[in-house]
Amino acid sequence: MITWWATLSVMMKILWGITLAASLIFIIQTVMTFIGADVDSSLDMDASGVDDPSAMDAGHSGMNLYTFRNLVNFILGFGWTAILLKDAIASTFLLIVVAALVGVALVVLVMFLFKWLNSMQQTGTIDVFSQAAGCQGKVYLAIPAERKGTGKVQITINNSIREYDAVTDGDALPTGVDVKVVEAVNESTMLVEPLNSLII
Repeated sequence: MITWWATLSVMMKILWGITLAASLIFIIQTVMTFIGADVDSSLDMDASGVDDPSAMDAGHSGMNLYTFRNLVNFILGFGWTAILLKDAIASTFLLIVVAALVGVALVVLVMFLFKWLNSMQQTGTIDVFSQAAGCQGKVYLAIPAERKGTGKVQITINNSIREYDAVTDGDALPTGVDVKVVEAVNESTMLVEPLNSLII
């Protein structure tokens, strides 16, 4: 390993160093994205000083060109292409051009991938304020009486079962009771009542 490293030119050492660093960052970004801790958009806003909601939407959709993620993707495509093709392409200029084109292609591919994933997420988004009222479900975690605390319910919205925090205006509702949603208190909390409440 040491002997191989010593045989590299200064330029190749720099290229290897930058490419390996970009690869490590790419792996970290990928892991963070899958666990829901992607902070690329907030870094972009801090770096650019832009506080425009439309700009933030563009960043979340994956179509914002000037992001740290896109820089990493470009370096990744450029670096590995240059390293793998350095012996196959004799012309340094042609090698740089081909590597740059691969880098740009990778950026575009990832941007459209994130745009597609974002569109899939938006398709599955539910507007609880207009769609939750009247939906039925069961108490998952007991709900205290008269809004003195929150429990949890599982309700069916758009043919899918969702879990929300829940409060009630009446008596306490134990686990397993059938309920219906009166209204959405906020995006994560429902006001519910017993489904088969009796009026005496």
